[in-house]
Amino acid sequence: MDTLAEIYNAIDKYSKIIIHRHQRPDPDAIGSQVGLAEILKASFPYKEIYVVGKDIPSLDWIGTMDTVDGDDYNNALVIVTDTANAPRVDDRRFDNGSLLIKIDHHPNDEPFGDLMWIRPEASSTSEMIYDFYQHFAKQLVLPKKAADALYAGIIGDTGRFLYPATSARTMLVAGALMAAGADAAAINQRENEISLAAARLSAYVYQNLQIKDGAGYLVLEQATLDEFGITEAGTSAIVSLPGRISDVLAWAIFVVQGDGHYRIRLRSKGPEINGLAKAHNGGGHPLASGAQAADHAEINQVIQELTTLTKNFKK
Repeated sequence: MDTLAEIYNAIDKYSKIIIHRHQRPDPDAIGSQVGLAEILKASFPYKEIYVVGKDIPSLDWIGTMDTVDGDDYNNALVIVTDTANAPRVDDRRFDNGSLLIKIDHHPNDEPFGDLMWIRPEASSTSEMIYDFYQHFAKQLVLPKKAADALYAGIIGDTGRFLYPATSARTMLVAGALMAAGADAAAINQRENEISLAAARLSAYVYQNLQIKDGAGYLVLEQATLDEFGITEAGTSAIVSLPGRISDVLAWAIFVVQGDGHYRIRLRSKGPEINGLAKAHNGGGHPLASGAQAADHAEINQVIQELTTLTKNFKK
């Protein structure tokens, strides 16, 4: 029996299904989670289907989370979408169900779960959820709300089809979701919008970004965040900006956290950066990863390593 059939059989078997995703979710995390839930609700109206995790006001237009009790995990199927490793799963009760399934498009460096469906070549986990629906299209229903959520997830992880992860298959799936009712124009506009604070921070990024041998980098301290009236989470809107500069091959945005360490958002237009991320308590895709730096000494180390990557890539 193949993996997709095993996943479908598990869904068919359990009357209660709880779907998780990763902490600090992006559109693909919530899009794949909510998209799968809406497909299952429409296909199995007699089942109890829940999505759990911290509510993110800026992404509640994709979907909001449910409240579940600890007892709800008894005899429940748990599915975790778009999460590479167990410590990143939002809501630590994910391991309390009867069966755990992992569906993800990140490299499977830290396997977890009783069943795993991993496709690193997919643009997004949302694309995978559509593929799962299509594989069982005779048994499953794709409502408009699911199409909207999955489309939002795909354009979130492809940068509205600008990133190399976009494939011919991705475009076909996007078209199929539009045919199923996804409002592409409205969703694209929603994901393109930023707050006034983020717009002002964008100008700061362009003015202060340092570039050396194709490596771009910027450190955002708490004083800067306070000056622009923006939270750490709000800085996600500016992460892609250095990639618009022709001189930048790869870049790192260092954002201070409450306890004093720095979250690192790494992106690339060519050099593979996930190895660097793994060396600094992180990981991710070859061209989009995240990591952490304990202090400025580690920040300088990351900058040196990133510069080495870009220099070698240019050679």
